Amino acid sequence: MGIVIVLYLALIALMLVSMWKIFTKAGKPGWAILIPIYNTIIMLEIAGKPWWWLLLMMFVPFANIIMAIWMLNLIVLGFGKTSGFTVGCLFLPIIFIPILGLGSAKYTGPVGEVKS
Repeated sequence: MGIVIVLYLALIALMLVSMWKIFTKAGKPGWAILIPIYNTIIMLEIAGKPWWWLLLMMFVPFANIIMAIWMLNLIVLGFGKTSGFTVGCLFLPIIFIPILGLGSAKYTGPVGEVKS
């Protein structure tokens, strides 16, 4: 049982470090990943979407699933990866999120920028 707990904590640490690096590569504070609602707002900024998407994600049934996938896709595209990489992030996040955060991907800017 102790080995399982250690492995679980190691996976959590890997994901936290990876997301921290994704935030810092995008020019945002890495510690923001530790604050529950604020980290979603920062992820929306990285994706180039307005903050009020958070309200839709929280209060509109089933919109949260669609918008979270959309936001993840925009973040992945912002790092120069393809939509296929987004599918990898959805189904094998323990592999693809560290590749994005700890790999050589560079943030090119928000892809989903709203034009005013």
